[in-house]
This record gives sequence, structure tokens and C-alpha cells, in this order.
Amino acid sequence: MDAFYASVEALDDPELRGQPLIVGGTGGRGVVAAASYEVRKYGVHSAMPMREALRRCPDAICVRPRFERYKAVSRTVFGIFHEYTPLVQGLSLDEAFLDVTESQAALGAAEAIAVAIKRKIVERTGVTASVGVAPNKLVAKIASDLRKPDGLVVVRENEVTALLDPLPITRLFGIGKKTAPHLERIGIHTLRDLRLASEAVLRPVFGRYVAEVKERAAGIDERPVIADWDEKQISAEETFDTDISDRARLHAELAQLTDRTATRLRSQGWLAETVVVKIRRKDFKTYTRQSPIRPATQQTRPLLDAATKLLNEWLREQPRAAIRLLGVGATDLTSTPQLELFTVPEASRNQHLDAALDDIRAKFGNDAVARGSSLRNRQPR
Repeated sequence: MDAFYASVEALDDPELRGQPLIVGGTGGRGVVAAASYEVRKYGVHSAMPMREALRRCPDAICVRPRFERYKAVSRTVFGIFHEYTPLVQGLSLDEAFLDVTESQAALGAAEAIAVAIKRKIVERTGVTASVGVAPNKLVAKIASDLRKPDGLVVVRENEVTALLDPLPITRLFGIGKKTAPHLERIGIHTLRDLRLASEAVLRPVFGRYVAEVKERAAGIDERPVIADWDEKQISAEETFDTDISDRARLHAELAQLTDRTATRLRSQGWLAETVVVKIRRKDFKTYTRQSPIRPATQQTRPLLDAATKLLNEWLREQPRAAIRLLGVGATDLTSTPQLELFTVPEASRNQHLDAALDDIRAKFGNDAVARGSSLRNRQPR
């Protein structure tokens, strides 16, 4: 999506259209969540401190984010994606990879599908998207950024090298303000330079990742598009405004997500035999961990115990990771409870607690009551 948050704000308030618009917090530590294209020409970009943004463009109009509104538009957009393929891997509210390989026989060439998706997004939401069509995720992502806003760039297999070679090295994800100067000092300015550089020259910069970086510079990427969730699954997930590394807050978020998933299980009459935890790092790499749960359950406590164990195991593997997205899913669903499910006293207590919370929420709304485990160190939204 093109300057997504800013575009939605301009859609809802026509007076903001064409203006240098910044969406973000206006306090002393506020940061830019989104910048319209009119303000970007001043060097303003997302994640920039608001003070610096206003120094660069004192006439900018600042509005506070409305994430529920953005989520609503995002749901419409992702609904359009799923009309064309079940293989949709969301990166955030406003960005996703789609694999349309198997859709082409029925829906036409990938380029035609891209055109149709762009048209439907405008018709149903009023905002625009830019699309890259390419043989793999890496090249498609780069292509999608080349003609914003409202762009469409198609890159065929035999065109990959010609497209990538002249691009600056900063177009490659992971090469930013810290890495780029090291490369430029040794004469590497474009992706062609990076592709052709010797491993000996690059090893001091990238270490054991040299071969991987050279492949990326050549447009080689074998990563599959991984659908966010199986359709036979009930789940809840959250993309955080700021990446989280604090363990206590992660566990509070996990508890809240598990509670949402369990509530939906109960409302639909399902029990889950498997718990899935989804984790996306700040570099967008996504992991899923799953565990069987016996007996099958719809109770929050055993689901949370299993999800917590999965998260802790992942955190032990990556103790310094910052997490961008967290999700909890329940799969292998069944409507038949096992006989021993409610014979254990603790299970009976969990059942009564869940029922009480469900009744309160049904009468007074989902935000009327929350479990203590989901509030500890959890920042308000």
C-alpha cells in the first residue's frame, strides 16, 4: 500500500489531500508512523523522530494514528488478496507476498492478476497500492518500491539481472546506514558491484553470510510464500507498533492473544488438539512453532501453558531477538470432548472461569474484563 496510514487519513479528510501529512505521535518522544509523498520530498520518512521531521518540514500537518481504522481497511485489502490465492503472507497491515503460480490457469497471467487486485483495492477502499510481479519474493519486493505511488513493475526471469544491477546497494534489505558506508569505502555502490565482488573482499563485512548476500544481489531467492494461517485454524495475532524484546511484555501479549483465540474456540464450539505460535522478527523473518495438547481443549489456561512453552523455547534459541508480530493459533479442531476433560478439578475451575469471563464480555463488551496475566507489563494501545 502507498503511504498507507497517511493515505487513509487523506481519504477520510479531503482537506488533507495533497498536503505534507505526517501520521505519528506528537509528544516529546513521538515518531513518524507514516509520511505522505508530499512530505517525503523534505526527507521525512517513517520511524524518524517527530522533532526531526518537523525541523525538516515545519509546515507539515500532524495527525495521531488511528490503528483500528487502518486495521479495518487492511482487512478489506487482505480479503481481496484471498480472492486470488490462499497463499498470502502478510508482512504488516499494508504489505504482503502473494504466490499466484497456481491461480494463473483460472485467473490469467500474474500481471493481469496484479492489475485486477490494484483495481479492486481502489474500488473498495479508495486508496492505492504498488505491486511488483517477479519470479521470487526478493525481486517482487524490490520491484514494488520502484514506481510508487500506484505503481506496477513486472520483472520476468530473463530481466532480473538487468533490473537489479544498476540499483544502489541500499535497495537490498539488510544493507542500511551502518553497512552501506563499509561497502562504499571498498568501491561497492551498486548491486552489480556486490554481485561481482569476490568473497575475500566481502567477508570482513558479512562474515559467514557472504554467499547468501551475493545470491540476493543476483536476485536469487528460494524462500516460499508461507500462508499466514491454515484456513482450518482459529487464531489471533498482533503486529506491534514498536518491536518488542522485553520478555515480560511478550508474555503479557501472548496471554492476551491466547485468550482471544480460546474465546473464539468456545463461541464456535471447537476444541483444539494443537497449539501454534507464530513469531515474526523485526527483519520480517517468520517462525512457527506448534505442540500437541492432550486432551483437546477450548480452555484458556492449558492453551496458554502450551503457547508459553513454545515461545520460551524460541526465545532460548534467539535471546536477543526483537519481535514485530506475535500470534497464537488453535488447529486440529474437534467438536467432541474427551471424557476426562472435565473430571480434573483444575479443569473444572478453568471451565467456570472461562464461562464467567465470556458472560461478562457478552454483556459489557470484549474490553470489560481481562485476565491479570494479559495485563502485566503490557503497554496500553
